[in-house]
Amino acid sequence: MSAMRTEQYKDFDATELFCPVCRRAVPVRKRLLLVLADGDKYDYSCVFCGTSVGDKMVTGRDDMKIIR
Repeated sequence: MSAMRTEQYKDFDATELFCPVCRRAVPVRKRLLLVLADGDKYDYSCVFCGTSVGDKMVTGRDDMKIIR
């Protein structure tokens, strides 16, 4: 049962973050910024003014193959 709970909350996505320009918590857009060997880097931006308000690194892709 504990393994199931651990897997259930493996990855979170932000829906609202604090924007320093708007000076309040605002909805955000998640955008893929970089694809790296270590994982994917995402950027969160304010839906009202477009200011970058955070980022996220998603790692742990075991099935990725590098093509040469």
